Amino acid sequence: MRHELSFETVLTAHGLTEAVVATMCQPDDDPQTAPTTSGRAAAGFELWIARVDGDGGQPGEPGEVLLRGPNLMLGYLDDPEATRAAIDAAGWLHTGDIGRVNADGYLTITDRLKDMYICGGFNVYPAEVEQVLARLDGVAESAVIGVPDDRLGEVGRAYGVTRPGQALDETAVLAFCRERLADYQVPRHVVFRDDLPRTPAGKPLKRVLRAEPG
Repeated sequence: MRHELSFETVLTAHGLTEAVVATMCQPDDDPQTAPTTSGRAAAGFELWIARVDGDGGQPGEPGEVLLRGPNLMLGYLDDPEATRAAIDAAGWLHTGDIGRVNADGYLTITDRLKDMYICGGFNVYPAEVEQVLARLDGVAESAVIGVPDDRLGEVGRAYGVTRPGQALDETAVLAFCRERLADYQVPRHVVFRDDLPRTPAGKPLKRVLRAEPG
């Protein structure tokens, strides 16, 4: 955008209906910050990364993004139960986003909490697996979900759409993943499809994939 469109300033931010703009990059940030992070806490907001067990995460460690600040909603209209589920007693909004914060306080969103699954005691974030699959020649798009497993609790199932005129098989996909991912992150099953179910906004509908028979 800077080199080809001649924009002098490019910023990224993170926000949601319940908290408006919560983090934002700054105009004087270096050129690598805007494309790789969503900036630092803005407008008096506090940002906290909570591990799945509820404790605070260390810098760089992924966890749920919690927000607290002046732009936080008062609650959902006529729905106190949903409000209590979203905002805890200390005033923190549980966003359901998974992210990490670097040593300088900059946030990177990596996944959604509801998409995470636990394989053999390890947290697996599907977006990390999908990013690896995107680098495999022949893969047009993918979606990864956790499915029940008697031994490990859950294992990954990858759904892939191949590019026109190209073919892949499960063996090739799994071999590619094993070279680039930890063992617990490697999907155990690969399903090829012509397309993926989507929301009106175009995002893959993983709940539909989870409902499909194994």
